[in-house]
Amino acid sequence: MADASLPEAGGGAAAAVPSAPGPAQGPGAAPRRGLMGTRPWVAALFLLPALVLLGALVAYPIGYTVWRSLFDADGSGFVGLKNFGTVFSDHDILTAVRNNAIWVAVAPTVATALGLVFAVLTERVSWGTAFKLLVFMPMAISMLAAGIIFRLVYDQDPSQGVANAVVVAVHDTFTSNSAYPGARPRPNSDLKPTPGGSYTSASAARIGASADLPLIGIPQNKLPAGAQQAKPAAPAADAVTGTVWLDFRPGGTGTAGAIDPGEKALSGVKVQAVKDGEVVASATSGKDGTYRLPAKAAGARLRLPSSNFTGKYNGVNWLGPSLVTPSIIASWVWMWAGFAMVLIAAGLAGVPRELLEQARVDGAGEWQVFRRITVPLLAPVLVVVMVTLMINVLKIFDLVYIIAPSNTQSDANVLALQLYLSSFGGGNDQGVGSAIGVILLLLVLPVMIFNIRRLRREERR
Repeated sequence: MADASLPEAGGGAAAAVPSAPGPAQGPGAAPRRGLMGTRPWVAALFLLPALVLLGALVAYPIGYTVWRSLFDADGSGFVGLKNFGTVFSDHDILTAVRNNAIWVAVAPTVATALGLVFAVLTERVSWGTAFKLLVFMPMAISMLAAGIIFRLVYDQDPSQGVANAVVVAVHDTFTSNSAYPGARPRPNSDLKPTPGGSYTSASAARIGASADLPLIGIPQNKLPAGAQQAKPAAPAADAVTGTVWLDFRPGGTGTAGAIDPGEKALSGVKVQAVKDGEVVASATSGKDGTYRLPAKAAGARLRLPSSNFTGKYNGVNWLGPSLVTPSIIASWVWMWAGFAMVLIAAGLAGVPRELLEQARVDGAGEWQVFRRITVPLLAPVLVVVMVTLMINVLKIFDLVYIIAPSNTQSDANVLALQLYLSSFGGGNDQGVGSAIGVILLLLVLPVMIFNIRRLRREERR
């Protein structure tokens, strides 16, 4: 008699094994849950506020900007793609496009390179943390404040602008300034203006005759301290002599072309004897204004070179048409090099030190280690930094608007600034401004897509 407690052969044994859990079925089944154990509707409920904000602050403005770009200035008439045609034909907007290309090509590259150098070098010094803190500190400054700072740094006046104060100090160390800026001969005198800012005598110099060179145009209070009374030069049988002096006496009672009492000598003035366009002799006036040229100067014309009259060197016009964009890029790099350095330093901390030491043991130099090991291992981090900075410079507005003076703002123009100027800053054409905004979006999209794809590849590894 078979035992009822034993399972039957065949399917009975299989029926005794618990089956794998499957999807719940029937009216009493538990609600379906996601991978993390959360009901889908609960997840959707928590995501709803973020989705509403994204729709209100991102999706709707983008859609409305695209729609608004198809209408005229006041939005009353549909013009299609006419605004985009204006963008690519207007001179100021084309300048902005060119400057944006310069920004994208130069600024992220320089900032990333500096960040890489700083990150690598600060690993080798004990005070590297303090240096990183100093380099990163500009990130705590707003763009507005940084723009004001660099507007003062680039001021043309060396007494206010730090950049020109340094340039002028270096220049004056190696080159002396003229003591008589603005000096000139009297009208209808023997000295005539010649190319390059110099003055040359119309008559030739002669031995035994005084070749005097009177000048005017120098205020009495601008003469060097201790200027002496001018003296007539004594004629010489083997030389050309003369006097350089300020042909003006206080009160205007002197005789033009004559050395009167009270008229001051101009010492240190360079006098050249020129024949057939070549300088055959030169001399410098003494404290009493007299000079002496050798006999070979006879028959030559006397020239006072422009170096005698050049004004004080005032430095570089940093915010002029040719340098305004590089100057603003330099200020941006000052702010963002610290950001690049911190990210690269974090990536550098993850580089296996065994590889670096093994390369050094195998005889590789520091430059080879840096170029063949450090940089390739840091490539993913460098790409992240470059992409982030490229997106940042495509939107640059604050620094350009604040630093560039009004007379050179058009030379430093960028797309974000032109968008503001076209829409609200006097252009009052929101159709063109919206078209510029759409173009900016299209320029940023490829960079963002590249970044998203790179992140997905990193997640798969």
